[in-house]
Amino acid sequence: MIPPSSFALHGYSARIPSRGLGTFQVDPKQYPEGSVKDSVLKALEIGYRHLDAALAYGWGSVEVSIGQAIKESRIPREELFIVTKLYAFNYVQAKMNVGKIDILRLEGQPIVDIEISRAYDKTWQAMESLVDKGKTKMIGVSNFSSPKIKRLISSARIHPVVNQVELNPYFPQMGLFKFCKANNVHITAYGPLGCAPIPALIGRHGPGPLQDSKIGEIAQKYSRTPAQVILCFMISRGVSVIPKSNNLQRIAENYDCLFELGTEDYQIIDALMGPNGERGVRNLETRDYLGFDNFNEEVEEP
Repeated sequence: MIPPSSFALHGYSARIPSRGLGTFQVDPKQYPEGSVKDSVLKALEIGYRHLDAALAYGWGSVEVSIGQAIKESRIPREELFIVTKLYAFNYVQAKMNVGKIDILRLEGQPIVDIEISRAYDKTWQAMESLVDKGKTKMIGVSNFSSPKIKRLISSARIHPVVNQVELNPYFPQMGLFKFCKANNVHITAYGPLGCAPIPALIGRHGPGPLQDSKIGEIAQKYSRTPAQVILCFMISRGVSVIPKSNNLQRIAENYDCLFELGTEDYQIIDALMGPNGERGVRNLETRDYLGFDNFNEEVEEP
């Protein structure tokens, strides 16, 4: 079966496109001026309608570029699905000049003040008021563990529709995936191809899923790229993906990822990190710089 082009969101008629464009920039200085705008514009011309943004993606420049690309594309706003993060909401909405946001996400990465970080249920109430005021259509979370989501939904008036997390064949997050599915929280994967910028940023090196020999063999079998195989697998799993790229050829290749992946090949990729994903390796590891595990699936930290 060919993977779907969109997924239903609990409690809403709107559907989230299964393929989106991530716009995270490790260092905007390494890209020519206008490259983000060109990437977004190319993506929109190809058929992308799901755009993921945040103030931290380029320290303010990315949102401007996204807005310019949308304006230049002349694509009606109602055809687009725009997602951003809470800490950038007012700024991003103004810079993009797109009016209403489709999904506003509460970022789960803790700030220095741990007590404020733990008070995300209070922040959620403020986000709910933004839905009431028509500033955003839906609200969700990012980098939330199962314990955090459980506490949030126990008091939430509006159910979180999405949890955006690091997820790829080398880090399948099977426990979190099952929890979110059981609680009607859709998962969007950032770093679906291996989260390459993060290891480079923090000095961690090693092969990722794009270099995996089994995935390479499957790609040859279908006359596809390893990236296309991975994205097809992820969407078949029920996860929307937002691979980031400034390479126009790869942007096009990543979008062309909906094909029928055989059951046996799916199972091979699904088992790369063990039956329960026990050998999975997280790239965005908070213990390295915060001293605690923000993503602990057993107990809530901090």
